[in-house]
Amino acid sequence: MDLRHFRYFLAVAEELNFRRAAERLNMAQPPLSSQIHDLEREIGVSLFRRVPKGAELTEAGVAFLAEVPAVFEQVERAVGMAQRGGRGEVGRLRVGYTGSTTFNEIVPESLRKFRRAFPDVELALDELNSVVLIDRLLHQRLDAAFIRPGKEPPANVNVLPLPSESMMVAVSSEHRLAGRYAVELSELEGEPMVLFSRALGSAFYDEIIQSCREAGFEPRIEQVAPQILSIANLVAAEIGVSIVPERVAAAAVAGVSYLPIKGIAPVARIALATRIDDRSVITKNFRTLVQQTVRRA
Repeated sequence: MDLRHFRYFLAVAEELNFRRAAERLNMAQPPLSSQIHDLEREIGVSLFRRVPKGAELTEAGVAFLAEVPAVFEQVERAVGMAQRGGRGEVGRLRVGYTGSTTFNEIVPESLRKFRRAFPDVELALDELNSVVLIDRLLHQRLDAAFIRPGKEPPANVNVLPLPSESMMVAVSSEHRLAGRYAVELSELEGEPMVLFSRALGSAFYDEIIQSCREAGFEPRIEQVAPQILSIANLVAAEIGVSIVPERVAAAAVAGVSYLPIKGIAPVARIALATRIDDRSVITKNFRTLVQQTVRRA
């Protein structure tokens, strides 16, 4: 039994005449009669009775007719869902991000635009550090991730660079440098520093350390923070100074002053990472939308 049998049955049931039904279907009457006989044989009951002016439905035919339209509706829905799936309009997208990347307006803007453009795609978000994000991406537990990348992309990962952020010096409001308009990194020599663990993002950490060395001093790490967003509170507590992405300053933690860096300064890189072998239309749609958001930023 295939969908043609249902179409042939419906035409005869509506016309109650094999000749008119055949004309409507643009086919000869004998093949139509043969197809109806095949359908009846497969079902095991007679659907029509021949009468002088054409045909009439049997009791089985009346019952069958009540269900046939639903078959076409279900097929139409199935076709529509398949087409929407092919366009990436339904399904699930798992996106990871680091806490600090959410301060970059491109990240929340991309998520907002994607949700508006694809409201029937379930958006699952996960906040982790870059190391874990890459691991989950490669093990197919994430489809995309906003990370702090190194200078070389990880193996088997596509990296879409987003605009880098300048870094700023964070000091307590009572610190000797707090009233300055800007500082050079060399002025932090000997100062206790608060940084996040290198294990949470080696590229980001190494960028800061290398910039300090290029400024002529070895940074004195006083305290390691569990995440970059914890750093401001430790700076406010006068545990030490720090170097953070400029957009983290938007958190405006009381008791902290943020100062631009003159001369040699590290940058906070940010990128969207996806798997090279990911053929998902949903992931492609998201990556394209992020690219569009970057171009319009």
